Amino acid sequence: MLHDILVVIQILSAICILILVMLQRGKGAEAGAGFGAGASGTVFGARGATTALSRATAVFAAIFMLNSLALTYLSTRSHEQKASILDIAGQTQAPAGAAHRSNLAPPPAPHSAPAAAPGGSAPPKPQK
Repeated sequence: MLHDILVVIQILSAICILILVMLQRGKGAEAGAGFGAGASGTVFGARGATTALSRATAVFAAIFMLNSLALTYLSTRSHEQKASILDIAGQTQAPAGAAHRSNLAPPPAPHSAPAAAPGGSAPPKPQK
C-alpha cells in the first residue's frame, strides 16, 4: 500500500518537474527581445517567473529525490523474499536415473534404423 502511494507521488512529481522546466525560459531567450519577442515573457512579471518557477522546480526535484530514496529503501527491505530465476534453477533436481550412471558412460544412442539381426544379416527391405 505504501509502495503504491510512493509510486504515484514519484510519477506526479516527475510530471510536475517536466511541466515546470518547459515553462521556464532558457538563458538565450533574452536575445530574441531585440526582435520583438520580449513581450511574450511578461506573464509573471519581469523577474517573478524566474524565481517562482525555479523554486517550484527545486521543491519538486527534492521531493522526487527523497521519494526515490524511500522507494529504494522499501524495495530492499521487503519482508517477502522473492526467489530469482537463478535461485529456482539451482534448486532443480537431477533425473532419477542420473545418480546411478557413471560420468564415463556414453550417452544413449538416438533412435535410428533397426539394428542388424544377430545372425549378421540385415533386415529385409520393404517392397515398393
